[in-house]
Formats: sequence, structure tokens, C-alpha cells
Amino acid sequence: MKTLVAAALMLVSTMAWGDAERQWKGKCAPCHGKDGKAQTEKGKKMKIVDMTTPEFKRKTDAELRKAILEGVDNGDQQMDPYKEELTPEQVDDLVKFIRSL
Repeated sequence: MKTLVAAALMLVSTMAWGDAERQWKGKCAPCHGKDGKAQTEKGKKMKIVDMTTPEFKRKTDAELRKAILEGVDNGDQQMDPYKEELTPEQVDDLVKFIRSL
């Protein structure tokens, strides 16, 4: 029974990760890049920060959630809000995905 529960939890976790990766590729990667380093044409133009740096990693999960849900508008850096497009679970999974970069 324990093995079955563990397998089910792994499957759910894998499915959530796959959804987060799809969300990342579709919504985030065009500007932030596949690797989060923002070395895309748009990323360079908007001077988007590299998400893999220690400085960025100090951002809290709450700060990342806020940026995803409410968007960002601070001069060159502008990001649309995704509060209407993503569920709270998808946002949480996306934050975990960003942490993995």
C-alpha cells in the first residue's frame, strides 16, 4: 500500500512539474529564456535580470508569486500579469520551477 501511495504522489508531482515547464516555455521563456538567464532578444532589450544569480535567488516565493500574478512594470522591465490565466497551484509550481533554474 505504501508503495502505491508513493508512486501516486510521484506521478502527481511529475505531472505538476510538466505543467510548470509547459507554462514556462509558453509564457516565460520568450523573454526570460529557457534557462532563466534572459539572453533572448526581448530579455536583452528589456534588461531582464538573470534568474540564476545569487541576487535573484534571494527573492522570496511571495515576491515571485506577486510578479507572476500582478506583473512587473518598472521602466524597461514590463511583464503582463497572469492572475487570470493561472491557478494558484500553477503559480506555486511555476515558483518551484523558477527555483530550479
